[in-house]
Amino acid sequence: MKESTKKYTVISFRVEQAGPLALLQDAGRFGVRRLGVSQGGPADLHGWAWANRLAGNAWGTPALEVTFGGLTLVAERDLTLAVAGADLGATLDGKPVPLWERFRCREGQRLVFSSPRNGLRAYLAVAGGFAAEPVLGSVACVVREGLGGFDGRGSKLAEGDRLGMGDPSSAGASSSAAPDEARLDYRAPARLALLPGAQIGDFTGQSLFQAFNATWRVDDRADRMGVRLTGPRLQCHIGSLVSEGIGLGAVQVPPDGQPIALLNDRQTIGGYPRLGALAPLAASRLAQCLPGQEVTLVACSSEQALEALRRFRAQLLA
Repeated sequence: MKESTKKYTVISFRVEQAGPLALLQDAGRFGVRRLGVSQGGPADLHGWAWANRLAGNAWGTPALEVTFGGLTLVAERDLTLAVAGADLGATLDGKPVPLWERFRCREGQRLVFSSPRNGLRAYLAVAGGFAAEPVLGSVACVVREGLGGFDGRGSKLAEGDRLGMGDPSSAGASSSAAPDEARLDYRAPARLALLPGAQIGDFTGQSLFQAFNATWRVDDRADRMGVRLTGPRLQCHIGSLVSEGIGLGAVQVPPDGQPIALLNDRQTIGGYPRLGALAPLAASRLAQCLPGQEVTLVACSSEQALEALRRFRAQLLA
């Protein structure tokens, strides 16, 4: 059984049923990609940030990313919580949990995430934040690399785990509910902003037209490392490149012509030509898409992507 009590003696929850994938995520692990280490962090920055905001936590505070559901937690003390992101049918002692709002949970109550209803990943934040020992400066859980998480070894939650938390008094004042415009409908077709990359001119004209005018479908080959999109076959005059650094949202096109958008647990270098990179909030939106959902790519400038990110951060501080 994994415990995070070595340094933190306050326990928030006991895991009664683990579900397929529940991971501890802070803002991510930065400054280490030169070592071949992935950044990790929340696949959906938008949902993660709002959960923390509603719980009164500062930016970067660790929260729980729950993918697909199937998770049952038993509160070991009275808690102030917030759930944002996907609707996974969360209930508290059988009653629906208010999403995108702050709420109270009493000692002994059961918080259950069942299955996806709208989106794929929900974020659970507790006032004071979840707590664990940092690894390379972060508690972000990257299972593939065995880093971070509640045990420091990159383990997803397992039955019997007890989840440490920070001091609830450290949480600040915040809005009790997110505004309507922040509550995204993940079932709606997603328009993903893409910044054209260095190799975009090496794709055929027909392929460029198709890339930004065709409808792409999210393949079932998708995880925290990347999401494959299926649609028209894109052709590039470059077959492969000398491997170069891969940033969040990079859209690689392998020889089969089907784009792969790389997410938080991606490899640090790659040699396939790239259309460009999804803007940060576009990568977050893609991370909430279920297999079979349709998305479109929309070209944007770095100025447009930066302005959208600034508006998002400003909304969290309002």
